[in-house]
Amino acid sequence: MAAFRRLVVAIARPAAAVVARPAAVAGPSQLAMRSFAEAAVQNFIARDEVTERVMAVVTAFEKVEQAKVTPTAHFGNDLGLDSLDTVELCMAIEEEFCIQIPDAEAEKIFSVEDAVNFVATHPQAK
Repeated sequence: MAAFRRLVVAIARPAAAVVARPAAVAGPSQLAMRSFAEAAVQNFIARDEVTERVMAVVTAFEKVEQAKVTPTAHFGNDLGLDSLDTVELCMAIEEEFCIQIPDAEAEKIFSVEDAVNFVATHPQAK
């Protein structure tokens, strides 16, 4: 009797339809991720512009000789800045690009090139 009942129930219930989704059609979550990723890529500042602006900030710093500022200049070795000067310079870079540099990241910025690399990869830099 139980076997007969299972057979009747199996016949009476329609099988769940399996809908194949073409590979080219993206779901809503994939579209959201794509649009976010595209927006992030479009918001980065060009590296050349970042280099010019960082060098302008460093050049404007009162304790720096303008002639010594190059794209690869080291804050301590080439420009003669101490750790407090470097902190002030990082704050000026934050102000220039409207960003926050976390302390852990600021401790890794020792040169113009380091600052350019950080800002150029920061999605909120303006």
